[in-house]
Amino acid sequence: MATRNIIERGDETLGKVCREVTRFDPRLHQLLDDMRETLAQANGYGLAAPQVGILRRVCLVTGSDGEVIELVNPEIIETAGEQEGFEGCLSVPGLYGWVKRPQRVKVRAQDRNGKVFEAEDVDMSARCFCHEIEHLDGHLFTERVRDGKLYTEAELDAMEEAERESGRKKGRKGE
Repeated sequence: MATRNIIERGDETLGKVCREVTRFDPRLHQLLDDMRETLAQANGYGLAAPQVGILRRVCLVTGSDGEVIELVNPEIIETAGEQEGFEGCLSVPGLYGWVKRPQRVKVRAQDRNGKVFEAEDVDMSARCFCHEIEHLDGHLFTERVRDGKLYTEAELDAMEEAERESGRKKGRKGE
């Protein structure tokens, strides 16, 4: 296994549609292994092949149980509910945006050996299914950000602190 470089926003590779995987061979297995190591090294929740420069329909998503799910040729087959929250991306380091996603997502994909399976999850993992599959179609989360506004970590920390302060002040009034 090897850690691969993560391509960042501005690289034209991230805007391209990935090709379907048709060969489930040692090269694919190596790609999946390398992506798993890269994801762990980057401390992320998901990673798509175009983020490491490979235009194939392959991605990894961390499930709510903490296990990494390998998805080859994934497609979203069902969604339910709605969630909103800040989202980031390993290819857009240090920036976050407010994005609306389904609360629950079910996908159909193939495993590293070509066997078809379905996976379903909620919350952060549902968000990741959508996010990573969009990478395979040449899209970044920044296209979905409410009002197009991206925030730095420092700005998010300041917003969180202001919210805590506001909560403390409200709590004092009620005492």
